[in-house]
Order: sequence, then C-alpha cells, then structure tokens
Amino acid sequence: MLIPVVLAAALMQAAMAAASAVSAILIADDLGPALAGLPNTAGVLGTAAGAMLLGRWTARLSRAQALRIGYGVGVAGGACTVLAAAGAPVALLFVGMLLLGVGNSASLLSRYAAADAVSPARRARAMSTVVWGSTLGAAGEPFLMAPSQSAASSVGLPAITGPFLLALAAVFSALVAATYIRRTKPTDAPQVHAAASGRPVLLAAGVMVVGQVVMVSVMTAVPVHTHLHHDGLGVLGVMLSVHTLGMFALSPLTGWCIDRFGPRVVTLAGLMGLLAAAVLVTRTGMAFTPSLFLLGYAWNLCYLGGSAQLGSAALESRVESSIWTVSALATAASPWLFTLGGFPVLAAVSLTIAVPLLVLVLRQRVTLVDAG
Repeated sequence: MLIPVVLAAALMQAAMAAASAVSAILIADDLGPALAGLPNTAGVLGTAAGAMLLGRWTARLSRAQALRIGYGVGVAGGACTVLAAAGAPVALLFVGMLLLGVGNSASLLSRYAAADAVSPARRARAMSTVVWGSTLGAAGEPFLMAPSQSAASSVGLPAITGPFLLALAAVFSALVAATYIRRTKPTDAPQVHAAASGRPVLLAAGVMVVGQVVMVSVMTAVPVHTHLHHDGLGVLGVMLSVHTLGMFALSPLTGWCIDRFGPRVVTLAGLMGLLAAAVLVTRTGMAFTPSLFLLGYAWNLCYLGGSAQLGSAALESRVESSIWTVSALATAASPWLFTLGGFPVLAAVSLTIAVPLLVLVLRQRVTLVDAG
C-alpha cells in the first residue's frame, strides 16, 4: 500500500517542480518579468482549493478515489501547460497551473492515506515516509529539464515545451500509480494519541500554520538578503539546499519520534526550534546557514507533529488549505517586512506568533497530566 502512495506523491512533486520553474520563464518572456510570479500563485491557489475539494470527495467516495480524482485533474492541468508552451493562448498556462495545484494537494494529502494503511503505532512513520519520498521527486526532476528541452526541439516543438511535457508525463504516471492505492476509510487517528476535538486539534492546526508562516516568511527574504550582500547564486544555492535538507531529510526520524514519544512532544520541539532559528537567523555570520537547516527541521516537526493529531478528512483538508493560503500571504508580506528592518523584524513577527502558541501547548500538556 505504501509504495504506490509514495510513488504517486513523488511523481506529482516532480511535475510541480518542473512546471513551476519553467512557467515563470515563459511568462517573463511573454508578459514581462513583473508578472513572472503569477503562474506559481495560481498553483498555490489551486493547491489551497484542491485541499478543500479533496476533503469533500473523500467524505463522499473514499480516500483512494479522491486522490485519483485529484491526480486526474492534475493531468488535465499538465496538458494545458503543454498547449500554452506550444503556442496556445498564454491564459491556458494559468489554468494549467491552477489544475496542477489540485494534483499537488492530492500529493500532500496522500500522507494520510499512508497512515490509514498501517497500524496505529506506525501512522506517523508512514506519513513521514510519504513526505520524504516527495522530496526525492522534487529534487530529481530539475536534472531532467535540460534533456527534455533537447528532446522537444528534436521533434520540432519549442524547447520550453520539454519541461512541461516532462511534467505531464510525471503527473500521468502519478495517476497510474494511484490506481494501485487500496480503498480505505480514514482511520480515527485521534484515538492513537488524543481526542480529535476541541482545543488539542485547534492547537495542532495552529502549530502547522505557524510553522509554515515562520518558515515561508524567513525563506522568502533569504534571496533578497544574499543579493544585497552580493553573495552570488552559488552561495544562495547552498543555503537553499541546506534548508531543504532540514525540511525533509530527517522525516523518518520525526515519524519515529512521534510514534515513540507522542505528537505533542514533537510539536513542542518544533516550536522551540522555530524560536531558536528565528533568533539565529538575525546573525548573518557563521550561524546563518545552520539556522536555515534548523528552521527547515523545526517546520518538519511542526508539520508532521500536527498532522498526527488531526482526525478527519475534512479537518485535514481544511488545515492543508489554510497552510497554503497563509503561504501566499506570507510570501507577499515577507519582502515588505524585510525592507522595514531586515531579519530582526521577521524574527520579531515570528516570536510574536510562536511564543503564545508554545505557551498554550505547554499548558495543554499540564492539563492533560493533571487530568490523568
């Protein structure tokens, strides 16, 4: 059961990686650099909307069928992007990225399908395996982009069509892999660790959203920071790679810790890691790049630790949709805040939203201990 889930998620992430990178180039050439970010904005909005739709489809059909529909919508999106790159109206590119976003939401929510397929004691490890596998897809796809351009040119198509064809092939393969996902009913995940209602679940969702806001806010400003310091793209690439490793490389360890110690311990560690990273990132010396790794892993702890405490497909979808909505807002606000006062301002905002949540999670633990 886990193999098709992980494979489909990894292929979908590969498709998004290819389409997202090249769509910006296509729009920059056709409409100007100022509008180059619009296709990826459409992808983010599609992911947020897709998360909500998948929750409804899961309730009416099944988790597996909802994922297949999501990947199927992604196939339609991939086809639209190919047509746009081949010379069709550029509006098709925005439609395609929006639909690919729906497929992306299927990839993200598939971690819960993996959790449904294993014993309660291994739920978090199953989710972390999907997150880890998705990273391999996203990291591997860029190496195929140049060969895909050559292949497209060899058959008389515009070179830029190649990566979009690659994305279409990847998302179609994800749909094929998803046909092997067994039909399961969402498990009552909260029985594993805590009651999935009221304050505990709200706090879990809050941890996931805050982790996303802090991470996106800081990382959106990193390219601006390196540019202002004339560090060059090589230095920026190292920083981004280190951060990405922090986000995903240790996912299996996170899953083991959740199953071993419980999700609240992990989310507490994640929140404390966010606070430490927000402070360390204000120091632009030797501690700067390691702080980006810490930021990535703190996000991982918050994301997986919070996911382990959600208990219904509808709730999982709403939280995922919220995460991607705040990502768009944080991405837009981060450069403006950075111009006001650099990383210290971003750190202050991060502390303002993370510290109260940390206190609430700590108090929740105390309440549970007292009740026991």
